[in-house]
Amino acid sequence: MHDHRKLGRELDLFDTDPLMGAGLPYWLPDGAIVRHTLEEYVREAERAAGYRHVYSPVLGKRDLYEISGHWDHYREDMFPPMDLGAAEQVVLRPSLCPHHALIYRSRSHSYRELPLRMAEFGGMYRAELSGVLGGLTRVRAIHLNDAHIFCTLEQAVEEARAALALIARAYADLGIRASRHRLSLPGEGGKYVADPQLWRRATALLREVLDSSGIDYAEAEGEAAFYGPKIDVQITDPAGREATLSTVQIDFHQPERFDLHYIGPDGAKHRPVMVHRSVIGSVERAVAHLLEEHGGAFPTWLAPVQLVVLPIAEAQDERAHEVVRQAVARGLRAEVSGPGDGTLGARVRAARLVPYQAVIGNREADAGLVAVRLRDGRRPGAVPVAELLERVAVRAADRGAELWPAA
Repeated sequence: MHDHRKLGRELDLFDTDPLMGAGLPYWLPDGAIVRHTLEEYVREAERAAGYRHVYSPVLGKRDLYEISGHWDHYREDMFPPMDLGAAEQVVLRPSLCPHHALIYRSRSHSYRELPLRMAEFGGMYRAELSGVLGGLTRVRAIHLNDAHIFCTLEQAVEEARAALALIARAYADLGIRASRHRLSLPGEGGKYVADPQLWRRATALLREVLDSSGIDYAEAEGEAAFYGPKIDVQITDPAGREATLSTVQIDFHQPERFDLHYIGPDGAKHRPVMVHRSVIGSVERAVAHLLEEHGGAFPTWLAPVQLVVLPIAEAQDERAHEVVRQAVARGLRAEVSGPGDGTLGARVRAARLVPYQAVIGNREADAGLVAVRLRDGRRPGAVPVAELLERVAVRAADRGAELWPAA
């Protein structure tokens, strides 16, 4: 069983400092590579699915969150307002949806533009108590892969269904196994918006999404967002603990609160539906899960270092650096581990989580070859440098799991 907190520090991916405070990890260079690669994967998938990306501020006036309902229903999880004088208060945002609602309403929209899919990898902040914080899974500064789809009522089910399909494809590429789907409903207490008709309409649509997708699910009371029900995609870590990674929601509440509209074919104003969706949830929780799922042995396309070149002696150093230069020119992440880093055996062990190792001795250097070692222990033998780089590049591009498929 792997603990992402221990692995993250051993592999120099992330760390914390008391002066930054609990729940505020920082990313080291190799961790930043994993995070950046993961974010770019999601952005690429979103672009292909018709999403357009935006940036929005991490601060908002308190009035914004009063309109959205966060101030009334979510205040205890928000950081205190900051006074800027003249009775103006700003708050670190607990959610991106109010900001996206403002971006939507900043322009007039026709029904011909819908569905309008707006996405952002944005920071949001939760005033979590110290006792519940842990590694990357529960933090105070969250970087969420968030998106909001503004659409007609007739489009809402298909958009939510497409969002679930996008989540499933991402899980397949990342090697994440969903343990179950959950329809999260309101429970007792005053944290939920008091609008029974809203809840009934949204719940009925989400049930239609799940049923028409052929997805088995369980219902869970008390797990809904304060403004509406949601579909949660649950994952289980190696210790058997369950957590929510991805969500899909259908929201009638915020379009009403922000007076959002579009111009219909009849020339009149109509209220859009807001579909919330997150493919991988927060990048922090996603990386934590991937670390534990793969034990630090990331798939080739996600690995901080994809290829390490190991010259046996100093005489092969220049050749090793030339191989790395060729690899980098192909967009690969490669580095040299030379004799100054220890014996060959020690260097091989140090690079045990790197997908590909290329050993260069005198014979390999003279013949333009490298002796290949794979992370899984196999040794395909000596191959031309160009062949190795092509194989690594193909694995990085197609996100395949097999390191050395048969020709």
